Amino acid sequence: MASPFSGALQLTDLDDFIGPSQDCIKPVKVNKKPGSSLAKIQIEDDGSYFQVSPDGVAQKLEKAKVSLNDCLACSGCVTSAETVLITQQSHEELRKVLDANKVATPGQQRLVVVSVSPQSRASLAARFQLDPTDTARKLTSFFKKIGVHFVFDITFSRNFSLLENQQEFVRRFRSQEEANSRETLPMLTSACPGWICYAEKTHGSFILPYVSTARSPQQVMGALVKDFFAQQQHLTPDKVYHVTVMPCYDKKLEASRPDFFNQEYQTRDVDCVLTTGEVFRLLEEEGVSLSELEPAPLDGLDPGCPESLPSTLTCPSPRSSSVSAEEPTSHQGGGSGGYLDHVFRHAAQELFGIHVDEVTYRPLRNKDFQEVTLEREGQVLLRFAVAYGFRNIQNLVQKLKRGRCPYHYVEVMACPSGCLNGGGQLKATDASGRELFQEVERLYGMVRIQAPEDTPGVQELYQYWLQGKGSERVSRLLHTQYHAVEKASSGLSIRW
Repeated sequence: MASPFSGALQLTDLDDFIGPSQDCIKPVKVNKKPGSSLAKIQIEDDGSYFQVSPDGVAQKLEKAKVSLNDCLACSGCVTSAETVLITQQSHEELRKVLDANKVATPGQQRLVVVSVSPQSRASLAARFQLDPTDTARKLTSFFKKIGVHFVFDITFSRNFSLLENQQEFVRRFRSQEEANSRETLPMLTSACPGWICYAEKTHGSFILPYVSTARSPQQVMGALVKDFFAQQQHLTPDKVYHVTVMPCYDKKLEASRPDFFNQEYQTRDVDCVLTTGEVFRLLEEEGVSLSELEPAPLDGLDPGCPESLPSTLTCPSPRSSSVSAEEPTSHQGGGSGGYLDHVFRHAAQELFGIHVDEVTYRPLRNKDFQEVTLEREGQVLLRFAVAYGFRNIQNLVQKLKRGRCPYHYVEVMACPSGCLNGGGQLKATDASGRELFQEVERLYGMVRIQAPEDTPGVQELYQYWLQGKGSERVSRLLHTQYHAVEKASSGLSIRW
């Protein structure tokens, strides 16, 4: 299984394929006495450090490391304010909000909403030997038992992320034929915050034009909950406390980005991110076994008209459909959301009139770097790829820098094997990591597959909440910008 943090955030494992800036590294402290010869540092297989004196005496040293509390991907020191942001991303913070609600007057309580990722659901299903639907319903029961008001499935918000990806890709592809076009191919996915952190901090202005502007499913869900759902509940965004359950620690940093902060109400789209492992610890602390809980119905978002509906639009009466919450759903493609699969199928049909029944992946260097092509009469029309893990990402970046990247679209994820193998997932106990991953992958694929454009409620929300596809609200609520981070200059970064 993957380590807790992506390579962009973690420096404790030196084969994590990234050469981090020396400004971020706390050196190993060497005990040096006046007049003594310089000691040697010995690193063991488990990563522990020993100071070896000239006479051969070894002394174990404190391990140098950077934790989530230390690094906010800013290429400089972490400020007090940033440290506060990160400490708020824990299940203890959720407890504080729930405890405060118990003693608060009705007008002072906050509406608590939890959104669960399908990858986390699959990981918990494997641990408790449940199917994904039972896991979703029992998780809903657990969260409501401890004081949560609504529990949503993040798969619903992923519909918007996939649809915006497909539209952005088609626009970029067509713009390539125009003179002086600023649109850039290949288009690289933006759903993985570990990859985005690496791109912003390491390659900056060179790589960011290739990155999709579509928000990740977590942040689309943040917009849905804090904007649309808050309106439905007649609440301001700051009166809603939104928690997501994710397979990845890097999602905590994504939620803390200034781009996803509402200045007017001084609140974030996602207030707190819990990893799958933290939810498991929460279950243990409550003395609850998920398998023993009675299931509860899943909550769904009613795509009814928001209060801010312009006078030029009218709601259908009665409303034609609503979001079914009977069971969790998923999308075609791999365990990272199926971005390549969805965009490839749509682009083949939209750009070339070719219907793709099945997407066939061809492994290249390894199983985490695979290619998909669309051909007609021997001519390659589309060439897509998946690149998981930082070895493959760095190879991709080098191809781009040399002008030799043959791809139109790349699904990029920081973790080897993608999001199902995220650092926040539950680790193997009595089985090998590979066996556990295969079981999580099997369970992830057990739920009903539903195309984004066919999902009930999605088109209604585009029309009545977002005021139509391509609108200003779509740009503001479903897209974002990424920013190159300038590297700090210091004596430590001088190349001799």
